[in-house]
Amino acid sequence: MQKTLPQVSENLLAFLRNTDTCSVSNAIETFKVRTRNEGYIQGQTHSMDRKLGPVAGYAVTARMRAASPPVSGLCYYQRSDWWQYIAGMPGPKIVVVEDLDMGAGALFGEIHARIGSALGCLGYVTNGTVRDLAAVHAMGFHCFASGSAVSHSYAHITEFGQPVTIGGLQISSGDLLHGDCNGVHSIPFEIAEQLPPVVAEIRKHEAELIALCARQDFSLEKLEELLDQSRDWSPQPGTA
Repeated sequence: MQKTLPQVSENLLAFLRNTDTCSVSNAIETFKVRTRNEGYIQGQTHSMDRKLGPVAGYAVTARMRAASPPVSGLCYYQRSDWWQYIAGMPGPKIVVVEDLDMGAGALFGEIHARIGSALGCLGYVTNGTVRDLAAVHAMGFHCFASGSAVSHSYAHITEFGQPVTIGGLQISSGDLLHGDCNGVHSIPFEIAEQLPPVVAEIRKHEAELIALCARQDFSLEKLEELLDQSRDWSPQPGTA
């Protein structure tokens, strides 16, 4: 029996879809649930359509290869088990595929994006490549990849449901992911619902700093005074 995966409220998902990843990352840091060099994808994976706003959803993981033909299951219509697995996961979903051949061919293009969208997927994250960019962009389907490719070559799923690693970030199916033009990070469930007010507080401090920098009477003394006011701030237990 598949274990019940944690989920967050619809209100939090809506908040994440309207909040940039940098602001949320800053808020996560204040809870000290992980070190500052953890929790986000590092390296070449980036948004392939930076005009799209943020996306948030639960990971659905797999691994792929493309450099040589598989024994079976080369084409998308031959992997009903893969699609059934995606369909059975809670949504909204983000497909996460570790490319073991690092971009030899693109798994996701228009057809995979169309099927994924029909199954409740909002986006795709990979260390490999994507294709059919114009069609995928027109759908508003989020793709985070190292680049684009002309061909799918022999792209095929080798396994699914196991933890994968993309740019140093280990991702398991069911993890809460948040991405935008800045990149992709994971959000710890234990503090997820507490993030909105913390983001608001941090933005308030940042707005004061920005306003000070624009003033004609700006000075390092005033800057230090303002920084002192926020330096020791941290969220209070039970913040919601």
